[in-house]
Amino acid sequence: MTLAAEQTQSATDELKALLGDRVSTNTTVRDTHGKDESWHHPHRPDAVVFPNTTEEVSEVVKICAKHKLPVVAYGTGTCLEGNVIPTSGGIVVDLMNMDQVLRVNAEDLDCTVQARVTRKQLNEYIRDQGLFFPIDPGADASLGGMAATRASGTNAVRYGTMRENVLALTVVLADGRIIKTSKRARKSAAGYDLTRIFVGSEGTLGIITAVTLRLYGIPEAMASAVCSFDTLAGAVDTVIQTIQLGIPVARIELLDDLEMDAVNKFSKLDYPVKDTLFLEFHGTEAGVKEQAETVQEIAAENGGGDFKWATKAEDRNKLWAARHDVTYASKALRPGCDIWATDVCVPISRLAECILETKKDLADSFLMAPLVGHVGDGNFHLGFLIDRDDPKELEEAERINDRLVMRALAMEGTCTGEHGIGLGKMKFMTAEHGEGVSVMRAIKKALDPDNIMNPGKIFTV
Repeated sequence: MTLAAEQTQSATDELKALLGDRVSTNTTVRDTHGKDESWHHPHRPDAVVFPNTTEEVSEVVKICAKHKLPVVAYGTGTCLEGNVIPTSGGIVVDLMNMDQVLRVNAEDLDCTVQARVTRKQLNEYIRDQGLFFPIDPGADASLGGMAATRASGTNAVRYGTMRENVLALTVVLADGRIIKTSKRARKSAAGYDLTRIFVGSEGTLGIITAVTLRLYGIPEAMASAVCSFDTLAGAVDTVIQTIQLGIPVARIELLDDLEMDAVNKFSKLDYPVKDTLFLEFHGTEAGVKEQAETVQEIAAENGGGDFKWATKAEDRNKLWAARHDVTYASKALRPGCDIWATDVCVPISRLAECILETKKDLADSFLMAPLVGHVGDGNFHLGFLIDRDDPKELEEAERINDRLVMRALAMEGTCTGEHGIGLGKMKFMTAEHGEGVSVMRAIKKALDPDNIMNPGKIFTV
């Protein structure tokens, strides 16, 4: 047995002494935790552990630190850039047992949850108090994972991203120390903003075990609408003008004609196969009416058709379920394919230019890649439908993705608006941040000198 194998075996024995049958070396369990929903190839961890408390996570990390074993936190596995794939093996810490809502402060509009609570679970828990949590990345992701990847979603144009909605975190550091990054106050000038350091760190600096979040009152009125356009430029211009006029639209989503064809077939809808906006308005009855009328006028001036309304809760839910199911709808266009999902975000004034140039690239390619976006904040996605085992298709997807990212960076945008870096976007970090990457490395080395926390992600050390 090699030295590395002896260390792994010793660590596994100590973990079993700590957690008993909540440590698994079963091949099926390990394989399940060796992948996410990205196109990247899986890697099998050496063991998977299932702690119940922050203190147990701390003890697990101490054992891994002692043996210098990699540690990867795992929530729901819905990442799209290989963020939780244990490329160096080691121990995966599955937080599935840490799924309790710990505290709801209705008067203060905040709550504290364990990391494995999902957004749907939280909203179900707080609905009868007239509250909701708006960050909605589509998948029913864990809130700890959403904080770790700085997630966003369809409501971000009005309510912001996880960056704006996380008040505090409980984090286990690489040496097993437990810290709380902040109190519940809505603002503070006390020292470094540790919360923001860990939001978006993708498990490379520590394991998030609890999250304190902002909550919002459920709006008096909500109305959703679908509007089809004669041209993609008309749809995007409607978005830009809506945002520039300061209309507080809650959701404004773009689906191109290819994506609409997929959505119609998969979700059994009958909307025109055109470039389309899905919209939602929140507020008072009068406020929603005023917002909707203004956006309808803007859309009409840009070649948009009549709004098709969904005001009943069940109709709105059906509409947004179809939007959230675009990944499965896209896959159905090419049965048996994998999806290489990518995203960028640009300043809203450059959105039309970025999307139209990207569509030209796709028109010249043999690959299919439906386009969908949270375009109210300049963020859009492509989903390349690929055979992961075909080098030609991988090369073409990489070529178009590289052009997309470099185009976004040239427009003072970012290589990812919400998927995170993980494995897939590492090569663009220096192009985007320059010398800032060396500062990130210094923070990583200070907090994780042995590079055990989700190694090989975001940047190399």
